[in-house]
Amino acid sequence: MINKIKSILIKSIKYFILFAIVINIISYYKSLDLNKNKLDINKFKLINDLVYEVPKNKPLLIHFWATWCPTCKFESKNIEKISKDYEVITIAVQSGSKEDILKYLQKHDLTFKVVNDKDSFYSNKFNIKAFPTTLIYNRNRDLKFSEVGYTTTVGLYSRMKLSEK
Repeated sequence: MINKIKSILIKSIKYFILFAIVINIISYYKSLDLNKNKLDINKFKLINDLVYEVPKNKPLLIHFWATWCPTCKFESKNIEKISKDYEVITIAVQSGSKEDILKYLQKHDLTFKVVNDKDSFYSNKFNIKAFPTTLIYNRNRDLKFSEVGYTTTVGLYSRMKLSEK
């Protein structure tokens, strides 16, 4: 019985590792086409009609998501958590009206800053093709990291920490 449990555990670990490798390969492949230019945006108009000025000399995380995206829903708590400690701007792509997005945020207890990209202006500018997509810029506005698909809270924190340098 112990040998059978060990065998199942070893197989499970192998499948998990293989799954993680495949997910990272897919993320890398999808990130090849992203706009990797220096961030040239100084302001964003938020869903609450306030203007968010991109901070100088701080790293910035830009997160593209959609209300209709199941992975985005699963990842939203990670983005919420990191938004409490770092500069984060999220862009809701083709997610309906301002009211639709506000209802979604309230329903899921999310308070991060949101831009409504109903016409896909920003997603086209950054060449976003899949959701969620996360871009991390350093203090000089150079793209340091990109992640297409789900990313963990630990992964986000470690990338933001590395972007502070």
